[in-house]
Amino acid sequence: MRYLVPFRDINVHASTSHYAFTSPSSPSAQTLVVERPSGDIRLNDGSLLGAKRVSSIAGILGIIQLRLGNQLFPLESPGLGLHRPDKYIIVITKAQLVGRIKTHMVYKVVATEFLPLRERILHDPDEDIYLGLLKTLLKNAPMYFSYSFDLTNSFQRQADSNPSLALWQRADDRFFWNKFIQTDLINFATGATGASDLRHHGSHQTAADPFVLPVMFGMLRITTTRIKATPLTFILITRRSRHRAGTRYMTRGIDERGHVANFNETEQIVVLNDGSNAMGGMEGGGGMQNGKIGGFQGQDAQVMSYVQTRGSVPVYWAEINTLRYVPDLQIRGVETAVGAAKQHFDEQIRLYGDNYLVNLVNQRGREDRVKEAYEQLVRTLVSGPNESTQADYVTDEKIHVVEASQSNQEYDRLHYVYFDFHNETKGLRWHRAQLLLDQLKNGLVQGQYFRGLDMPGDAQGRLEVRNRQTAVVRTNCMDCLDRTNVIQTMLARWTLTRQLLDMGVLKPGESADDDRAFRTLFQNVWADNADVVSRSYSGTGALKTDFTRTGQRTRAGMVQDLNNSITRYVKNNFSDGPRQDAFDLFLGAFHPDSSGAGPSLVFVDRRPLLIQSIPYILAASLFMVIVASFARSTQDGRTKAIKRRWELSEKTESSDPWLPDTNVVRAMRGSVIWKRAKSESNETVPDVAAQMAGNVYAAKRTQSENMSCCLHLGVAWTKHEARRSREHGAKIILLVNVVNGLFTPGG
Repeated sequence: MRYLVPFRDINVHASTSHYAFTSPSSPSAQTLVVERPSGDIRLNDGSLLGAKRVSSIAGILGIIQLRLGNQLFPLESPGLGLHRPDKYIIVITKAQLVGRIKTHMVYKVVATEFLPLRERILHDPDEDIYLGLLKTLLKNAPMYFSYSFDLTNSFQRQADSNPSLALWQRADDRFFWNKFIQTDLINFATGATGASDLRHHGSHQTAADPFVLPVMFGMLRITTTRIKATPLTFILITRRSRHRAGTRYMTRGIDERGHVANFNETEQIVVLNDGSNAMGGMEGGGGMQNGKIGGFQGQDAQVMSYVQTRGSVPVYWAEINTLRYVPDLQIRGVETAVGAAKQHFDEQIRLYGDNYLVNLVNQRGREDRVKEAYEQLVRTLVSGPNESTQADYVTDEKIHVVEASQSNQEYDRLHYVYFDFHNETKGLRWHRAQLLLDQLKNGLVQGQYFRGLDMPGDAQGRLEVRNRQTAVVRTNCMDCLDRTNVIQTMLARWTLTRQLLDMGVLKPGESADDDRAFRTLFQNVWADNADVVSRSYSGTGALKTDFTRTGQRTRAGMVQDLNNSITRYVKNNFSDGPRQDAFDLFLGAFHPDSSGAGPSLVFVDRRPLLIQSIPYILAASLFMVIVASFARSTQDGRTKAIKRRWELSEKTESSDPWLPDTNVVRAMRGSVIWKRAKSESNETVPDVAAQMAGNVYAAKRTQSENMSCCLHLGVAWTKHEARRSREHGAKIILLVNVVNGLFTPGG
């Protein structure tokens, strides 16, 4: 019996010689065996003796080789001289159910575990770092999968796929996120060259297909709601391409194979008459596998979807980090990127039809160079480029369109539309983004959307296609994040209203926004989508999400944007290197060197010592500045306190009959203040004490009246200032002379 979908439950059995994977719900299925430590893969009829059950897992994410390929060992025949590197099997140990698409359950990867093929004997620091990078990536990565539904393909592409193929064979290569680490299993299943077990080379092992589980990276939200009392299921899926994946400043533009940075496909889905909501439980039978249980209230389920894309400007350009807030922008000649751009748009036109290329970068400043390069590229690709520009009171180039004047080739299906987003919407005038929608409406109407109906009795649960989407809006800004999110949300809202009008859910003149509860749901789902895409690329949530969530720009939102911008700067300059390394490891863009023996010290900092020390010098300098500022503020506070005490003593007059003059009172009080100042070791003591001595001298009273306070003041002062004679010598001499003068007759 052939299984076309992955097993829902897998038990892992381990021994010193192998790992065995079985499906308890499919007792007739063969056991997948991975030999230890060679990594050979084979199928076995029935269970293996001597194996100990380890745990139940949700699926096999893949098999990966890291650094420890230098621990070599002979195969079964030592004379062959062949050696195999060590590997790890990555398994999904915990998955969370996030909802159902029709009757297909969808899960999010929550926890993973690495099963080593060889117990590590030697400690290798590089291996530890590689493992740490991968574990951090898998812990934070938003990855989703389904056992019976192809998450990597839109509903329209699924309608055109071959249901007789295994699920992994139907997956879209761009969004099959774990395809690289599934290479060993795929090679074994197909008998392709490079399969680890050469005995099965050339033969298709279909029994291995259910162990290959395709995983999607991105955002997925499934919500049951209603509009105008009509129940429906609202779904948003964003699929991130595994090609040229990475972080914000590490991946820009296009590569030589036509892959662009931060490419994402977003599909908005509405399911009417969705009978899957009536089902309970976590598992389903054969009907669940096929995705067909009947419609809602006797009506066939209808699926409507609308797809948009985003991706970096398809020319060779980069931004070089120099620790400045705005990095250096570098752009190669457009003519060098024409070949790669043709590969990119060949794929885009084949998959989506007409492409409306919406460009939102600034027309002035550093971003203008990216805009000019994009427009020059489109002029090169289309036949007889026809250009038009619209201006208004805000800007001289509100909208700039470049299209082919005739349709002679595939690239004439490219329609370039520039919109001066920042100038048109500045001053919180976000409603002016509607100007771009007005420009695109004709293309949106002609491009349509996908609509399909359940076919009663179809064993594969396929849809009967009633309408197809024949065009796509490809939006970009510099990062393909914040401005892009605003525009994609606007286009999705307009298309949703159109779909519901066509289905009779809304009446002419009504909008999906008229339902307040649904409007809030819609805005929050799209804002969450913006945050997920932004975190994957820039490390922080998206900017301008207050507008996406509430429909208006707020002061609080701008403060949050400031916080995100500062966080982006720090992460993009100091944290993106390890994140990029993790992406490259997982996706196969980087292969650790396993040729030599001993540690390779890949992660050793080989920069000059002076360069390495600069961050530490800056940190020490900043620490000293902070300490000095704190000490200065404390010193100033003590000085002010002493002066306040002295001023208070000047304002106080004594009523005691034995002190005939206020100056003597000042001297007495001043001596007390001085003693407190002395205990605080304040440098302003000489000034205050000299002033107190002057007041005693100015009293000019009898020796008997002044003897006590002056003697006390003079002796104490002399003791305190003995250590500071050089700095305050003049003031000490003055004080001694004053005291002596008070005790000299006629002084």
